[in-house]
Amino acid sequence: MGLFGLLFFAFSSTLLLHSTAQTYVTVFCLGGNYTTNSTFQADLSILLSSMSNNNSTSRNNTRFFTHTVKRNSDGVYGLFQCRGDYTSEDCKKCAKTATEEVTIRCPFKKDSVLFYEECLLHYSDKNFISFMQLDPTIDFGNGTDISEVDQFTPRLNELMEGLVAQAVSNSSSLFAVGEHNFTSSKNLFGLAQCTQDISPTACSRCLSTSVSELRRCCDTRQGGRVIKSSCITRFEIYNFFGPEGIISAIAPPQITAPPNYGLWCKPAMQLALLMQAGQTNSSKRVVIIVVSTVTAVILTATAIATISYSLRRRKIDGDVAQMRKDVDEISNVESLQFNFGTIRVATNNFSDASKLGQGGFGSVYKGRLLDGREIAVKRLSRNSVQGVTEFKNEALLVVKLQHRNLVKLLGFCLEEDEKLLIYEFVPNASLDHFIFGLARNFLITISAYLL
Repeated sequence: MGLFGLLFFAFSSTLLLHSTAQTYVTVFCLGGNYTTNSTFQADLSILLSSMSNNNSTSRNNTRFFTHTVKRNSDGVYGLFQCRGDYTSEDCKKCAKTATEEVTIRCPFKKDSVLFYEECLLHYSDKNFISFMQLDPTIDFGNGTDISEVDQFTPRLNELMEGLVAQAVSNSSSLFAVGEHNFTSSKNLFGLAQCTQDISPTACSRCLSTSVSELRRCCDTRQGGRVIKSSCITRFEIYNFFGPEGIISAIAPPQITAPPNYGLWCKPAMQLALLMQAGQTNSSKRVVIIVVSTVTAVILTATAIATISYSLRRRKIDGDVAQMRKDVDEISNVESLQFNFGTIRVATNNFSDASKLGQGGFGSVYKGRLLDGREIAVKRLSRNSVQGVTEFKNEALLVVKLQHRNLVKLLGFCLEEDEKLLIYEFVPNASLDHFIFGLARNFLITISAYLL
């Protein structure tokens, strides 16, 4: 292309980019390059023309549609999606603008994702449709820091977590907007959306990852967003919704304690371990009364006496076998995982005032969750060489080793280089002492497994 051609291309591009009513946000220019007059360029031209006119063979929908042009073994795949709070007319305009501008903003690229406030357009030489993509990612926040951080951060967490759940439940659109107050005179506005080609499960993963990244980049800013090819999240302290945005207050997420896979889930195992631990007769009677109260509707006093007698004769290898079975039944370790942002808020950003002590493997902090529970957080040293999988497996096993003489492990947090263990807070007790009890039982159990 000569000098005149380059000048004409630049001039026409400038006119085009400034003639649109749509609000440009960002673009991902990916993949390899195609050449002028190539088969790929011809196929891409057909694809963009079809998507501009919404002649999708897969869906007759102005808000979301996909299209494929495959005249040879390569092919070109395309996806268009309008934001859920804009009108059909806005979507048509955005589709026209996006298909005209994408090859200008990403010239000669075989894979491009173009984002406007109103819509996104994605085309590629690879079939990405129905595949959730976490990368590439871009995040950016408003330059101004929020002044009411203590009130702002937990409200932001509640808003975005509620929006993720709401968007995933809206399986037809995978979209949600909502509002949440954080002071008497200021509100938060948030948005979560996935592309409609992925499943609700994949959407949940994409949005949850996005919200975690949103916390890291922007949880002290007045606004911020995280953009991925498969999902977007955004919040502001002003109403940025489109004309069809339906604002609904987001209720705080229900915080449920992780299941206690210790003694209480298995009354029989509970009694056996208590007896083996050499509990007093009075302690045994208290536990038996509690268990019998729960099971009185289906057990008679004679049956309880019979079970108690048989439990006294139960061997330790039977308990270990039951424990191994219970561990196998827990297939989703993520149910024990806490968000780092939640723990950071609970411990006042790991402040010195919240610090209970420090050992060779890290520091211990006192905190309070949003539901009022007091916790003790073991923040492992960042130079720990323990891997992610090993850390999760060990946390899961420790939960299985619960005992009334040991502090309860509620769960863990694992984000980037942060490794946290979250315990119930026990006043006037040493967490290191309880951990050493845990370590001993861990070794006993491992030995039993190997025998």
